Amino acid sequence: MATDDGIPGGGAARAVVTGGAHGIGAAIAARLVEAGARVVVLDVEEPADDLDHVLVDLADPAAVVAAGEEAALRLGAVDVLVNCAGIAYVADVVDLDLDRYHHLLAVNLHAPVILMRALLPGMIERGFGRVVNVTSVHARVSEPGCLAYDVAKAGLEAATRTAATECTRHGVLVNAVAPGFVATRMSVVDGKDELDSDWFRTVYLEHGQLPAGRAAAPQEIAEAVVWLASPANTYTAGQVLVVDGGLTARL
Repeated sequence: MATDDGIPGGGAARAVVTGGAHGIGAAIAARLVEAGARVVVLDVEEPADDLDHVLVDLADPAAVVAAGEEAALRLGAVDVLVNCAGIAYVADVVDLDLDRYHHLLAVNLHAPVILMRALLPGMIERGFGRVVNVTSVHARVSEPGCLAYDVAKAGLEAATRTAATECTRHGVLVNAVAPGFVATRMSVVDGKDELDSDWFRTVYLEHGQLPAGRAAAPQEIAEAVVWLASPANTYTAGQVLVVDGGLTARL
């Protein structure tokens, strides 16, 4: 991710990663650093590694704008934006708590759009940029109790496509990565890890609904994200790369 790979202006890539304190976001931040990028993490928690970070509540639109500006100031400019932060809320539509619904949308959908609005103009001006939005297979397939999460991820994929149609001609490529089951703390619902449940073992492993036969490690998702975020990606725009071990490939 250096100048000879196509980043104008010289030096290492400058990247902002939301949700970089844990799980997939932490794996992405670490992989970007390994690839030579300078990274600033935006998260409500401090990252475990010694990464530059801005503590921010991504549900607060004004705080998101300020955090994006602070990250750009520290880096000098932003070449790469990875929107990975996400929260889950499980409830049937008839029991939906509207405050929690709006809070989830603020974190999972509105914060990524706000950060794109804040950081894309600089990328366009410099003629180079990469944005990767981490969505989910839930954007296209659903299950009971996941309406809020499904709506947010579907909306983020729509935002990805629209931004790509507007920005690609300026050298800024916007894409998404949609994971399936990943071994992170988000798989723990009400104190129970769904990956350790009889339901997961029976339906997805024993009956083969998940062809890979296992959940992904966060690092496996990070590899896909970092490629899309790199200068090696020269022509992929407005796409959703599904990294789900074959989950959505079968009935």
